[in-house]
Amino acid sequence: MTTKQIIERAERCLMPTYTRIPLVIEKGQGVRVWDSEGKEYLDFISGIGVMEVGHCHPEIVKAIQGQVKELIHCSNLYHIRLQVELAEELCRCSFADRVFFSNSGAEANEAAIKLARKFGSSRGAFEILSMENSFHGRTLATLGITGQTKYQKGFGPFASGVRFVPFNDLSQVEQGFSSKTCAVILEPIQGEGGIKVADKSFLQGLRQLCDQEGILLILDEVQCGLGRTGRLFAYEHYGIEPDILTVAKPLGGGFPMGATLAREEVANSFQPGDHASTFGGNPLACAAALAFLRVLVEERLVEKAEERGGYFRQQLEKIKEEFHLIKEVRGKGLMVGMELYSGAREVVKECRERGLLINCAAGNTLRFLPPLIVQKEDINRALEILAESLRTVANKI
Repeated sequence: MTTKQIIERAERCLMPTYTRIPLVIEKGQGVRVWDSEGKEYLDFISGIGVMEVGHCHPEIVKAIQGQVKELIHCSNLYHIRLQVELAEELCRCSFADRVFFSNSGAEANEAAIKLARKFGSSRGAFEILSMENSFHGRTLATLGITGQTKYQKGFGPFASGVRFVPFNDLSQVEQGFSSKTCAVILEPIQGEGGIKVADKSFLQGLRQLCDQEGILLILDEVQCGLGRTGRLFAYEHYGIEPDILTVAKPLGGGFPMGATLAREEVANSFQPGDHASTFGGNPLACAAALAFLRVLVEERLVEKAEERGGYFRQQLEKIKEEFHLIKEVRGKGLMVGMELYSGAREVVKECRERGLLINCAAGNTLRFLPPLIVQKEDINRALEILAESLRTVANKI
């Protein structure tokens, strides 16, 4: 079947919720994927940050194949050994005492919102402060705390009790607090917002403010967590700890999985029946996630993310010197954005035609989320393609 035929069939039977690139990806291995025509690409978006250990990593494949033969699903009516092992491991390597498992980042954030409101209910606190330019998911609740109106248009009204304040502006956050505020939620690095990095002074000051006011600090590390920034958790760059943390994208090694982590005092606000997920923490997902965490450690991928991310950003800064089209390079580890004054979508298209997959975030920011296994030669090839593409677009503008 040709690519054209697959696209035509998709347009007849799928809901029109995506502006899809006219590619049909058929195979992945490491940092590369191949389309239905057999063309090879360097994948520097990695399933929007999901494939941190690369496509079809043998340890992930082995774990999934082995678990499929034993038990795929049994629900949370029963205890699940692999779920317990995964929760213990996440608590061991983080600030957390307890974990709730779900299937996505949006679900992890839904659980965080409910937990924060349940925690605050004893004193009548229910308001959530969120950041302008943020993104927390596409369910109604998570859209309601997402600070970008383009995602919200046509879906309101949303639940009350949410207020938005400017990112990296501590005084505005403080002014937004009230006696009804139960939590503030933010991404240490705004991914969909264009790879905007929280200032260290902002997050440290926010932690102090939350402590003073008895308000929970929720960090959404769905995109920036689990090694991508050169630390296992992005909060480690700031010398603070949250009260609640959400992770998802890479956790299942490509298999859908989300998790909400919390301190004991906060987590115990939940009681049986308060929250649930039929598929959350199922044996298959947990087997994949445990293998993912082992690979991160055994292959030292967190350290490599910092090292290779530093090299990548350094080289991007050199490219910036050549092109007046480039406004800024920013990010941490292998979560990198290059903001252009214009032409970002054209650059993405030119890169794709030359065999490099990236995408745009927040309009004119090129977003790079390569697998943490990326090698220096892969980065160098990606830089060559990017420079060629920028040159082509700059000549047209």
